[in-house]
Amino acid sequence: MAIANDITLNVDYLNDGNTTAEAYENEDRTGNRSTYAGPNHALDARDQINFYRSYPTKNGNFKGVAKTAFKLTFDHTVTGVDGVASLTAPVICEVSFSVPVGVSAADVLKVRQRALALLDNDVIMEDLNMKLMV
Repeated sequence: MAIANDITLNVDYLNDGNTTAEAYENEDRTGNRSTYAGPNHALDARDQINFYRSYPTKNGNFKGVAKTAFKLTFDHTVTGVDGVASLTAPVICEVSFSVPVGVSAADVLKVRQRALALLDNDVIMEDLNMKLMV
């Protein structure tokens, strides 16, 4: 089973309740990874989502942990140290999960909703990302 070939994200860019639909198309599937290209993807400017998985390994009486992750990569142009040159550098966001076999979907949903609440908290995320406050 795989994620659909085409996915749409409804993105609230201004965090004001208004969303923009963005279509991503599968461009590669290999083993335990798949890559999707977004609306602004080009050979010289990435707009991608990567999905990853690792199957659980039983250890004694423990059924193991299923691991999944996704990574968003979006290239931006920034000014170099010299103040003149323009460079391309990625903004990357990675989210990963480790879910013990047997945990309910409802309990995983609670964790996902907490993560969304944290990501949607502009004060905390701006302090973390822009001021490196921890």
